[in-house]
Amino acid sequence: MRRWSNFVGSCRDRHSCLLLLASVVLLSLLVGGALWSRSLGVSSQPQTCLYLDICGTLLSFFYTANALMRFRTTHDRTTLLIAAGFALAGVLEMAGSFGVAERIAADSPIASQVPASWLAGGTLLGLFFLVAIATERWMPASRQPGREIAAVLLLVGVAGYLASAISPVAPAAPAQSASLFVHPVELIPAALFLGASFLCLRRLRRSARAYDYALFAVALLNAGSHASAGFSLGFFDGPFFVAETCKTLSYGVMLIGAMLEQERLFEQAQAQAICDSLTGLANYRRLLSVLPAELDRARRSEKPFSVVLLDMDGLKAINDEFGHLTGSRALVRLGSVLRMNSRAIDTAARYGGDEFALVLPEAGLEIATRVVERIRERLQRDGEMPRLSVSAGIAIFPQDGATPDELLAAADRSLYGMKNRRSAAGHLQSIARIAACL
Repeated sequence: MRRWSNFVGSCRDRHSCLLLLASVVLLSLLVGGALWSRSLGVSSQPQTCLYLDICGTLLSFFYTANALMRFRTTHDRTTLLIAAGFALAGVLEMAGSFGVAERIAADSPIASQVPASWLAGGTLLGLFFLVAIATERWMPASRQPGREIAAVLLLVGVAGYLASAISPVAPAAPAQSASLFVHPVELIPAALFLGASFLCLRRLRRSARAYDYALFAVALLNAGSHASAGFSLGFFDGPFFVAETCKTLSYGVMLIGAMLEQERLFEQAQAQAICDSLTGLANYRRLLSVLPAELDRARRSEKPFSVVLLDMDGLKAINDEFGHLTGSRALVRLGSVLRMNSRAIDTAARYGGDEFALVLPEAGLEIATRVVERIRERLQRDGEMPRLSVSAGIAIFPQDGATPDELLAAADRSLYGMKNRRSAAGHLQSIARIAACL
């Protein structure tokens, strides 16, 4: 066991090292691409940067809407904080885009320096992102998600109003054209995102879902985006185009990761709706949906199928003598035996309490009887205490019924007939022992 733990730990460390190496390579490529494009004097059209900015703004709003819907169900404040950061960044970038669009429409000269809205949006997003990832372990779940969503929307609305009022007169980000790194202030959001990427890398050791990888990629791409923007000599030159492309790409990755997480949560909720939480078998709802479908298939194929009801013997006595935890463990043991002795086309379900059900397609009375005997033998040999036994009742379609209710009722009668016979046999053995003593 210790060797296996060491092997798993080494694999995780190796995985983290590979991700760290890939991060260094990606950041190096982004910074190298920015410097290379600046040395070549590459520039882009104002409309191209505007389209990228609008696309990124829409993606940030789409993600915000998705995250708020998720927050309504999960009450996860980490999601809410990240959504607030994306919403604020989207509003600020939208205000900057409107200013650029107005100048393009009026054929007015456009400032060559990077606008302040770019830096403000990136810094706020990086701050919210870092705080959300750093405090997720200690952040309690929300008890009033509606009010917190309203507060976030109010904050975004106020920020949007202030951005629209200040952006026309806001100075551009300060630059130092004599140095290689023209905009040192871009190091602030770059450092925030770089710190968030390291926290996301540690987070991946605990959880490695698609959403977690998306968080890591978003933090890394935005760190590279602001590092590239630091080398920009003008609004539409090569380094800023690299930065704008990385930022827009990161928003798209975030939205895709959120949608994949939403799909995973939906599948998980769907599985929980049809599975018994204790045994992992199908629940009563799933059983009632399987029976009509199996009846239709049996009528088409003109082949029989069996419904088996199983009742654990003496569960109350186990609870009284050993405790309810042992009784729950007994139910799990029976569920495991049913799962291991069922075919892929069979349905094993917890019928309710200490009763279980098996639906055996294309199985007559002989096959169903063999299945029941095999289940009893496996229960006797599972190696755990106390020993378990079950009583079973079998109903066959079409002899015992033509509807789900008729088949379940017939199996129930057969089950309690067996329990009565076993009880009578037990009484006879007791009387025989007493007579022998006399």
